[in-house]
Amino acid sequence: MNYTFFVMLRALPAWLQLSREARKSLADEHMGAALARSEGLLTMRYFDAEAFSSPCSEVVMVETRDPRHHYFFMEQLRDSPLFSVPYFEVLNIVSTIEDGYQTYEAQGLPSA
Repeated sequence: MNYTFFVMLRALPAWLQLSREARKSLADEHMGAALARSEGLLTMRYFDAEAFSSPCSEVVMVETRDPRHHYFFMEQLRDSPLFSVPYFEVLNIVSTIEDGYQTYEAQGLPSA
């Protein structure tokens, strides 16, 4: 079963006041390190949303076969300056199961 988590973030003024080079360095150092510690147990994609959405400015999509890996990834980010300075505010996390209904139906359980 594949789990996908959509993490909606808002970039805060402290982040936006940094130069683009400083932002890239911080993201590489902390987000990159959290991904590296995940050792291929999850994947992450990053989407800019500020030109299209409010209040969310960024969406991080995390995919894994075990939700614990997402939890551990988020704990690492919480311990980093990305969330502790704070540079970003977590607005919402939407947890999903890819094709969950198909897995349910394959179980052959009676429907209500």
